[in-house]
Amino acid sequence: MRRIVLFAALFLILFQVKAELKLPKVFADHMVLQRGQEIPVWGEADPKQWVNVTFQGKKYRVKADKEGKWMLKMDAFPKGGPYILSINTKKESKVLENVMMGDVWLLGGQSNMEWALKRTNNGEDSIKTANHPNIRLFEVGRNLSLEEIEEVPEAKWSICSPESVANFSAIGYYFARRIESDMDVAVGLLDINWGGTLSEAWTSADALLTHADFKERVTKNQMEGPKDFSDPDLKEKSPNSWPTSLFYGMLEPIIPFAIKGALWYQGESNASRAYQYREIFPLMIEDWRAQWGQGDFPFLWVQLANFRQPKAEPVDSDWAELREAQTMTLSLPNTAQAVIIDKGEADDIHPRDKWTVAERLAKGAKKIAYGMDVVYSGPTFKSMEIQGNQIRISFDHIGSGLMINDKYGYVKGFAVAGADKKFHWVTGKQDGDQIVLETGDIKNPVAVRYGWADNPDDVNVYNKEGLPANPFRTDDWEGITYGKR
Repeated sequence: MRRIVLFAALFLILFQVKAELKLPKVFADHMVLQRGQEIPVWGEADPKQWVNVTFQGKKYRVKADKEGKWMLKMDAFPKGGPYILSINTKKESKVLENVMMGDVWLLGGQSNMEWALKRTNNGEDSIKTANHPNIRLFEVGRNLSLEEIEEVPEAKWSICSPESVANFSAIGYYFARRIESDMDVAVGLLDINWGGTLSEAWTSADALLTHADFKERVTKNQMEGPKDFSDPDLKEKSPNSWPTSLFYGMLEPIIPFAIKGALWYQGESNASRAYQYREIFPLMIEDWRAQWGQGDFPFLWVQLANFRQPKAEPVDSDWAELREAQTMTLSLPNTAQAVIIDKGEADDIHPRDKWTVAERLAKGAKKIAYGMDVVYSGPTFKSMEIQGNQIRISFDHIGSGLMINDKYGYVKGFAVAGADKKFHWVTGKQDGDQIVLETGDIKNPVAVRYGWADNPDDVNVYNKEGLPANPFRTDDWEGITYGKR
């Protein structure tokens, strides 16, 4: 008889565990839900169990499937809060408090996006005044997987305070400050990044299987099955850069949590394969948009800063080619790029001025995500006209006018080549909203490059709004990363 009682008790315990109402960690107290669009809510319950959701006086109901999974979509709501979100079944209930309706932005990339506020210029001063209860921070801990997982092991929401923000993304914090202030809205930040990682690690298997360079590797990973990433031997093989390892390990579990858009700062680790980045960076963006299923949401990124020691003569550059690949990705809809070619540091791959980076991203967000009439880009190459021993360069995105950051008006950072493809520095001056270059002894000039270097530390073309010109080249000659896979 005693065995029967013990068995019954054990069965009851197991049944209760199975029947537990579960929510992803992204649904918790202090969260921000995206205003102005339908809001997916999902989780687990007892199979075939009815799940009831109540929010702002509206009630929703859905039945869990045979595996206990459920999802529903709540209506679109305007900004506001705090509110309470209630979820219950016949057996259990969960009440999420201090929920705000605002704008949710995803922060993705590698170490420069990850870079903590406390490690930036004036970071300690910023931390002291970081009491912003309408900014909410959701941090996802580092995790690896080559297959779909139900939940990330470490993730939590917190209210922005000096204690919570010190180790948080500096770019994310400064961006949120600007958006909260100028748009008068609560801001939620989904902080999902990892230093030293490659874009293909953040891309799904479905997407990478369509690319010839990754199809074999991804297929092999799928055939071999899941990996034990706690194995010390694997850590020596940099699994955080394996294709799909971070998409499934960190990003996929929070999809399709409704978002306003995404901010991205990455590319340093892909620079040696910059030509390939022309394909896999837009592939990743399109993959994310397809996975979220909420259309072409705004996607903004930071172009690589100037880095390494400047060169005395014009040379080829993988970082310049990576910047070019980033610029080419602007062909996708609802995208913008923050150019920071003037904010890097020769000896440090992590520029400490994250405030300017965030400000330039915020300008892009105001234009792309909020539809405001703002100047959000520095000058971009439009056309060139060769006139004897002069070349006239025209630009788009000049704002209220072109500006040269030199007291004598001399432009810097331009190089010209003839048919021999050898580039030489040239001088030039501003002529209204154009630049006129003097080609000197260069015979039959055919190509112009501006800021084409790892560290073009002397570039000085801006618009009057203070945004730097985007580095460019007029030639399409094969670069040093062409064909590298």
